[in-house]
Amino acid sequence: MSQAWTPSSWRARPARHIPTDYPDRAALDGVEAILRGYPPLVFAGEARNLKAALGKVSRGEAFLLQGGDCAESFKEFHPDIIRDTFRSLMQMAVVLTYAGAKPVVKLGRIAGQFAKPRSDTTETRDGLTLPAYRGDNINGMEFTAAARTPDPDRLLRAYAQSAATLNLIRAFANGGYADLHNVHRWTLGFVAGSSQGKRYAELADRITESLDFMAACGITPESSPAMRQVDVYTSHEALLLGYEEAMTRVDSTSGQYYDTSAHFLWIGDRTRQLDGAHVEFARGVKNPIGLKCGPSLSPDDLLRLIDILDPLNEAGRLTLITRFGADKAAAGLPLLVRAVQRAGRAVVWSCDPMHGNTHVTAGGFKTRPFDRILAEVRTFMEILPSEGAYPGGVHVEMTGQDVTECLGGAMAVNEEDLSSRYHTHCDPRLNGAQALDLAFLLAEGLRTDRGALRSVAAR
Repeated sequence: MSQAWTPSSWRARPARHIPTDYPDRAALDGVEAILRGYPPLVFAGEARNLKAALGKVSRGEAFLLQGGDCAESFKEFHPDIIRDTFRSLMQMAVVLTYAGAKPVVKLGRIAGQFAKPRSDTTETRDGLTLPAYRGDNINGMEFTAAARTPDPDRLLRAYAQSAATLNLIRAFANGGYADLHNVHRWTLGFVAGSSQGKRYAELADRITESLDFMAACGITPESSPAMRQVDVYTSHEALLLGYEEAMTRVDSTSGQYYDTSAHFLWIGDRTRQLDGAHVEFARGVKNPIGLKCGPSLSPDDLLRLIDILDPLNEAGRLTLITRFGADKAAAGLPLLVRAVQRAGRAVVWSCDPMHGNTHVTAGGFKTRPFDRILAEVRTFMEILPSEGAYPGGVHVEMTGQDVTECLGGAMAVNEEDLSSRYHTHCDPRLNGAQALDLAFLLAEGLRTDRGALRSVAAR
């Protein structure tokens, strides 16, 4: 891949999981042309700030928390849903910061996470075969020919929803809602009565006592703005490359290309082909990039991908997001970590415990057992230090809503419960209580291994 890169050079490469069945190609081209004239959703300077923060994670000086919707939808676009996801992330971040005594980089799967790769391009019901649902920015979930036909105008609606979501997130992050004095107010109503909700309340009490002490010493949100505002970044899978190309701009400060659709983009496990379009696109933009790493990825191919995506070995440029499944992580993960360590690559290691632990219940609901999610996280937290690497983050599909999509957790969701509040448009998500469960598990690992992790980070 030594040839010159342009925002459109991906078009000469094989492109998987990008729909080709738009009925009017000229209409799609016209929408992409409109998007090229739209304002950026994020700015290059913000992406550089995120890269610097991820550089700290790669050195063991911070922890990455990446979470949000499996696939955002037009139907569930509501300020309360955005707020609840935001405060669920804030709760998790507080737990992790307190336990690990280090900053937590907050990265949402939000404001652009619409499209999803699908195993099958079609779906059949009662003898009728239609295109598969690929995400609200492509087609509709309703099982009708009209809804399932890809519609380019959905890209414009997705852009508008992303812009509005970003506007609200920035208001929450910088307008006082993220003030640490609000730590008790972040508790979601349905979480408050759970065992983990009570643990969080106890932690919040300790934080409040600390803040009162600091205020008595003259350290207040007015004197220290970092106490009342946070940096929250956005991310999504760079799947629809026509949209990503349209949102790619030259930064006037550096003269480099940035994809302004999000601060952070990742390449999925299904689209990381060495000669593929998605790798070709991602290698040229200067945003921080994630790479999903599953059981089918060999150590040699991983090193080749790292060479393509991060040839200068820049700290914070590349995050390796592992997604093996609880039953495969112990065998497969060490091989990748050893190869990367031997090569001396400055990557962030993050664990996606969701995508390798999915199954379908007898009732036809796709779900994820929470105990398997926790098991994969535990394995990740154990293996990375044993191989001399830093377990730097977690990547989860979650929502602040009181959904019943993943089995287990403190609220003991069972198979009979799934049908009561199963709202996802694609894959099952952790609810707010389960997300807090996971945060406390990670916190225990960070607290217990704080000395060992510092030793690893110092190597």
